[in-house]
Amino acid sequence: MTASREFVVVGARPLRGRVRIPGDKGISHRALIAAALADGVSTITHLGPGDDVVRTRDAFVALGVDVKVEADALTVTGRGIDAMKAPASDIDCGNSGTTMRMLAGLLVGRPFPSVLTGDASLSQRPMQRVIAPLRALGAGIDGSGDPSRDGSVAPLSIRGESLVGTRVELEVASGQVKTALVLAGLQASGTTEIVEPAASRDHTERLFTALGAPIERIDDRTTRVSVGTLRPFTIDVPGDPSSAAFFVVAATVTPGSELLIEDVLLNPGRLAFVDVLRAMGADISVVSHGEHLGEPVGSIGVRAAGLHATSFECSEPIIDEVPALAVAAAFANGSTEITNAGELRVKESNRIATIEQELAKFGVVVDAAADGLVVHGGHPHAATCTSHGDHRIAMATAVLANALAGESRIQEWESVAVSYPEFAQDLDRLAAAK
Repeated sequence: MTASREFVVVGARPLRGRVRIPGDKGISHRALIAAALADGVSTITHLGPGDDVVRTRDAFVALGVDVKVEADALTVTGRGIDAMKAPASDIDCGNSGTTMRMLAGLLVGRPFPSVLTGDASLSQRPMQRVIAPLRALGAGIDGSGDPSRDGSVAPLSIRGESLVGTRVELEVASGQVKTALVLAGLQASGTTEIVEPAASRDHTERLFTALGAPIERIDDRTTRVSVGTLRPFTIDVPGDPSSAAFFVVAATVTPGSELLIEDVLLNPGRLAFVDVLRAMGADISVVSHGEHLGEPVGSIGVRAAGLHATSFECSEPIIDEVPALAVAAAFANGSTEITNAGELRVKESNRIATIEQELAKFGVVVDAAADGLVVHGGHPHAATCTSHGDHRIAMATAVLANALAGESRIQEWESVAVSYPEFAQDLDRLAAAK
């Protein structure tokens, strides 16, 4: 679906009822990768609908993998990694850093050259964090751009090389970079040991281990990988908690709201935003309904509640939810301090700057720093704002607007297509429920 260039919200609108969030973006990327690597037919339902996931799907089509969309399911006929062929042209990752970084780890071990490109935004995002550790395994991979930046941006030029397992200590805790090293390690001779400075998302380890890959988790920072394959599978992708966070905040800050978010991923590393909101006084319940392919799935219930300020330190498990949490802070009594958030500056937009700029239009005072921000709670008012081409800024400002009396307009709304094309429709439906 192509989203409109402007979303008009007339609030305040209590949100009521049930909603199933689109399939988790991170699980969707990994399910496509696993299915392409497996030898046999895999079926994926409730795949994330955003453009980022489409880029990963199309990349595997370009690599010769048979992918078919049938009704609400996608079937992937994998023939093993050795059956992949050289793409006829450069692989366009669009705005998806996940696609680019993960595919880099896969392609460095293939016996053919390839080039990964992206849009203007992706071409400014840091890639040295994945280039350097892949080179430690013997990968032939080069970035582009200003030599003063060490050639650390896209396009990425990859020469297929024989890889040798080794111990790699990452400078940044990143589930994307770790996944790239896992994919390279599955093709490398010997054992690859990946050590992170802090724990990052563990979706790859959970899914690949459930599918028989030779992956060993030593502790929450260390993963070992040997040469191996994956078996085909069937998965119903659970809802994306990063997208759910926007509805959790929307229901919390809009009086009269009561929502149930169904079939959502409950990975412990993805629910830090719930802990922050509870510390602010939010009324949130989380109920697990079991596990599938290593991941817990369940529901999140939320009721409107008054909030007070808090402070929290960012890490990878919460970085994507900061725009939503900044909106919650805008309605809280007091000033909320967010620290260790420098990574926000190299997302789809400079989110420290865009949060400060766009919340100011609603009358919210935000003090920005190099690696964080302070949001002063108050009495926001309706406004016209822009997403800066960033899907999470778009959804955050829509949530803010929904809780306010009067008409607000979010421009460059089409950016939501990256992760949640139907967000406006779901928000309007829940606002209309009685």
